[in-house]
Amino acid sequence: MPSKNILILTVIAALSGGYWMFSSRIENSNPPAETTQNHQGANQEQPVPQAHAGEKEQEHAEESRGHEEEKKEAEHGHGEEAGGESGEGTELTKESAEIAGVKTEKVTSAPIQEAVMLTGRTTLNQNTTAQVKARFPGIVRSVQKGTGDPVQAGDVLATVESNESLQVYAVKSPIHGVVLMRSTNIGDVAGDEPMFTITDTSDVWAEFHVFPRDIDRIKAGQKVIITSFEGGHKGEAVISTLLPVAEASSQTVVARVTLPNPEGLWRAGMTVRGDAIIAERQVPLAVKNSAIQRVEGKTVVFVQEGDKYETRPIRPGASDSEWTEVLDGVKAGEFYVSEKSFQIKADIGKAGAAHEH
Repeated sequence: MPSKNILILTVIAALSGGYWMFSSRIENSNPPAETTQNHQGANQEQPVPQAHAGEKEQEHAEESRGHEEEKKEAEHGHGEEAGGESGEGTELTKESAEIAGVKTEKVTSAPIQEAVMLTGRTTLNQNTTAQVKARFPGIVRSVQKGTGDPVQAGDVLATVESNESLQVYAVKSPIHGVVLMRSTNIGDVAGDEPMFTITDTSDVWAEFHVFPRDIDRIKAGQKVIITSFEGGHKGEAVISTLLPVAEASSQTVVARVTLPNPEGLWRAGMTVRGDAIIAERQVPLAVKNSAIQRVEGKTVVFVQEGDKYETRPIRPGASDSEWTEVLDGVKAGEFYVSEKSFQIKADIGKAGAAHEH
């Protein structure tokens, strides 16, 4: 009897274990709803996060702007093929430009001169300077002219009473010019010393010192461009005389030119520079030296288009006292600022500083 009960209990236990294993398999074969939904979502296209979408749109916009800028540059015609790269600029009305003294000229061909630079001084033209003396010794009775007074040929400078005849005669100017020196007064005794020095200032001499290394290149008849260091005056003359004697201290030879001086701008004693022209050639494109400025380490000019003035880098070539050859950067016929270019440079600098702030 006991063995029969043990057998029954064993059968019941076996049946219960089988049922529990069967139930576990059924539960494991049906995953939770949340897991099922996650697996289904993995098979679908995930939405792009908002931040990544904005970055793509921004990249697209920047690319579009880049294409647009390239198109504008091509239309503007200032690429390398058009003669240079444009830079910053400023605007100035015609009236404002006139008030500021800004002037423009067309880019054109010009003669570039090879020159030897000389230095010297202006002096009186001794060929048009007169020392005026009394014809007969006597007492000075009157003086009509003084230092600095202009005179004409035949003007009375003073009167003298002759010691021999006791007659009063006039001392007249032999030339027209200016009284440079007066060395007499009423009551003085006129003798062999000059009473007046008269000089004609309608031209003066400029005497330049030629160093030994340049003597073989300087000849009489060569054109000389003369510029004053003090006042910025400019003139042109030719070498009239190359003195045959060298100065002992410097071993230089004096080259003398006669400089026209109708307005009296050149005064004796002024330090001057002379560019003696020894060769000349015509270049296709050139600008005035006064047009050239330095901006951020580049040589530039300012090109005008209407009321706009823009910075244009150039590649300069040969130059002389007036012109600079342009190898690249501008085209023939373009207008550039030839005077007061520093004013345009200042305006552009102010605009750039304001933009940075």
